[in-house]
Amino acid sequence: MDIKTATAIRRLRLVSAPEAVSFLILLVCSVLKRTTDFNAVPVMGAIHGVLFILYVVFWADAWNRAKWPLGTAAFYFVLSVLPTGGFFAERKLRREAEDAVIAARARQEGAVKA
Repeated sequence: MDIKTATAIRRLRLVSAPEAVSFLILLVCSVLKRTTDFNAVPVMGAIHGVLFILYVVFWADAWNRAKWPLGTAAFYFVLSVLPTGGFFAERKLRREAEDAVIAARARQEGAVKA
């Protein structure tokens, strides 16, 4: 994995958890709007919208650079529209990055010829 691919995946990983948190907070604000006089939906909606757009842009960049199969790319996109999906995406992307680092070190040491 080259540095640009690793950076693209890292950006996607770093935005996935905040996007998930903002989605959950937006859901809570939506419930509070309907049950109380508290209305933070416009503010949280804007915050979540920006984070979601960043997620989609970083997802497209990571898909392009990492050359993911369509199924993998679709999996990460579906996780972006689930309320807690961003947490799962972050965890899976972190494991993928760690595996890539281990493979690169093994190739450097000559342990693996891949």
